[in-house]
Amino acid sequence: MIAIITVTAFLASLLTLFSGFGLGTILMPVVAVFFPVSMAVALTAFVHLLNNIFKLAVLWQQVHWPVVGKFGIPALISAVPGAWLLTALEDMPQLHSYTMAGTDAVITPVKLTVGLLLIFFATVEWLPVLKTINISARALPLGGVLSGFFGGLSGHQGAFRSAFLIRAGLDKERFAASNAAIATLVDITRLAVYGLNISLLLEQADTGLLAAAIAAAFAGTLAGKAGMKKITIGFIQKLVAVLLYILGILLAAGFI
Repeated sequence: MIAIITVTAFLASLLTLFSGFGLGTILMPVVAVFFPVSMAVALTAFVHLLNNIFKLAVLWQQVHWPVVGKFGIPALISAVPGAWLLTALEDMPQLHSYTMAGTDAVITPVKLTVGLLLIFFATVEWLPVLKTINISARALPLGGVLSGFFGGLSGHQGAFRSAFLIRAGLDKERFAASNAAIATLVDITRLAVYGLNISLLLEQADTGLLAAAIAAAFAGTLAGKAGMKKITIGFIQKLVAVLLYILGILLAAGFI
């Protein structure tokens, strides 16, 4: 169990450094295999926060603070109505449920909407005519509003954030660093809203497992930073698009 979770944390952290999202999406379902879902969410959120703080410490000098301010602040504010809408939509009936390969899938209005939007962003990223278009500074607040709103609605703010920031004209180092800065702010805010009790988490969770997962995530970040010079921004753009497709399809299909 420990080996599976730590290896997953390492690989997900490595992937997240380049794409800006994926750690929580990948790690939580794996942890949920061994723990109750509520504990898996809390444990993953804690690892996610500490890993983002660690990424920010490692990449601090590369952060593009104008982008962080213009994108991050609107994202934090708009996450509140997004989270409120989530509570309202929870009462809506599911659209469809089915089982595939022994896995239960439930399609809900929220999952379907967010999944289709992610697929749309991925498709836009692949369109050749848009490859040379950068998002101007004036458009960053709008991207922050949309990212924060749907992040509050679905919890997948990292995917929306990367979909906008990848077109903001940042080089690969500034993209990764600015993404980490915004993610840290969002994590601190949402965990405060969620009311995560860290002491209760440490009491109920296996502290050895928690420490191993955190250490593995840190190692993934360091490994990713070491290989950053060999990665091109074009590769990161393609990686983001592919992950958006995968996440969008899984959401729309009701698997996550």
